[in-house]
Amino acid sequence: MRILGLDFGSRTVGVAVSDELMLTAQGVEIIRRKSPNKLRRTLARIEELVISYNVEKIVLGYPKHMNNTEGERCRLTIDFKEKLEYRTELPVVLWDERLTTAAAKDIMIESGIRRESRGEYVDELAAMLILQGYLDFLHNSKEEL
Repeated sequence: MRILGLDFGSRTVGVAVSDELMLTAQGVEIIRRKSPNKLRRTLARIEELVISYNVEKIVLGYPKHMNNTEGERCRLTIDFKEKLEYRTELPVVLWDERLTTAAAKDIMIESGIRRESRGEYVDELAAMLILQGYLDFLHNSKEEL
């Protein structure tokens, strides 16, 4: 079984996928769109990736505010979740993504990636962090049982 991790942004979607043992997350790509409201091609590409990687579940980053409130991005993310579920017929789990973009930027700085190049990778790395957090949660939950 594989799980797809998504970092849904206003113009991009970072994509990551788990290994078959669901231990690690690997970056796949960044899906870019010209307009925030144009999702048809984005959903079609995600559907292609679901089929290609034999994905059985999707984890979607949920952008709550630091004070745990939900804003406009949360509403848009829920709308996107519903479209994903309809299009792929897979369960979509919302996963708290607070600080993943900041963590991704920190990782890139520590790795020596130049400032000009960081924007090319941040969404994919954020998707990896979202998915890895979910995989770690699953692994730790099984150990506690």
